[in-house]
Amino acid sequence: MTLTAPDQTATGYDLGPAAALSCRACGHRTPLAPEFACPQCFGPLEIAYDFPSITREEIERGPKSIWRYQKLLPVPSTVQDHPNMDPGFTRLIRADRLGAELGIRNLWVKDDTGNPTHSFKDRVVAVALAAARELGFTVLACPSTGNLANATAAAAARAGWESVVLIPSSLERAKVLMTAVYDTNLLAVEGNYDDVNRLATELAFEQEDWAFVNVNVRPYYAEGSKSLGYEISEQLGWRIPAQTVIPVASGSQLTKIDKAYGELVSLGLVDGADWRIFGAQAAGCSPVSTAFREGTDVVKPQRPDTIARSLAIGNPADGPYVLDTVRRTGGAVTDVTDDEVRDGIRLLARTEGIFAETAGGVTVANAKKLVESGQLDPDADTVLLITGDGLKTLDAIEHQVGPKATVPATSKAVREALGL
Repeated sequence: MTLTAPDQTATGYDLGPAAALSCRACGHRTPLAPEFACPQCFGPLEIAYDFPSITREEIERGPKSIWRYQKLLPVPSTVQDHPNMDPGFTRLIRADRLGAELGIRNLWVKDDTGNPTHSFKDRVVAVALAAARELGFTVLACPSTGNLANATAAAAARAGWESVVLIPSSLERAKVLMTAVYDTNLLAVEGNYDDVNRLATELAFEQEDWAFVNVNVRPYYAEGSKSLGYEISEQLGWRIPAQTVIPVASGSQLTKIDKAYGELVSLGLVDGADWRIFGAQAAGCSPVSTAFREGTDVVKPQRPDTIARSLAIGNPADGPYVLDTVRRTGGAVTDVTDDEVRDGIRLLARTEGIFAETAGGVTVANAKKLVESGQLDPDADTVLLITGDGLKTLDAIEHQVGPKATVPATSKAVREALGL
């Protein structure tokens, strides 16, 4: 966690405890602004804070959304006065049946499918929109592999903002429809996500009133993922789980959950504890797990080829920081095949009644692999992150599931089909 003194913030922005922008590479600090690259070394910027004192009781009295952690996020004091999607405070369930299948004795699933557009992206977009409003933007925009497109379009519609959403032309049909229904300016771009992201970066410099949530307001946007770490700890009775398994796309979510755990300890909201962070990727787009396996600090870009399209970022911006996080905490980054992803989706659905998108299948399948390889302690408290709803990626399992049989409308036919 980075702490700064209040006098280092020389802006008139109302962004809560946010005190400055700090470079993750060289540590250079700049005033709060819609910037994402360090002017000294071009490294990525993140929010540095001057946190107020806060108690567990104060948080628990807050709304059942991410705004219960408003004093820990870079958002205006008036954030709840404006129409927004109020995401967060999704359920954390004890997953004993899944745990028995995986060989993990104390397992929980953080089920973020219950957010307004059915993915964790509602969290980051809510923070980005609040900051963008304070910073003077008027249009909400993003490049996306799908879930962010849904969240951005919906949040803009709720707020009464115009939005522009760029997606790869190969995106799953369900995610295209779930974005277009909000009447956003949806543009399908020829190429993969990395091509779309490069285009968004170019446009962010050209269109000064467009807030690209994961480009020019990325430092604020990324902090929304911290709310997952806060919630997990609060829902576990104000303690940090010993092990957390997190899917990796850009890698930001993983690093911010780790950051949240550190902030909770520093603020005295949880007792000091060790925790281990694990990253999960699909083999068809595994630049970070490849670097971890090879023992290098260099994350080499890959061309994605996987059914887990929401994780298909071949050149992840936070890849090196994922490596730093998992190595510092004693975790790992692994990957699984598409067939293992499908098996993970079905296993979670069969044991816990949660239908996850392909990213969830990646998390479950990698947890299984981590236990089997001895990298995950089967006796330690473990949380798996399920970040999106399976209704968004039906094509991944459409040829694997269906009716057990087609029968006449008679009880005898039913008994015969069931072997009764």
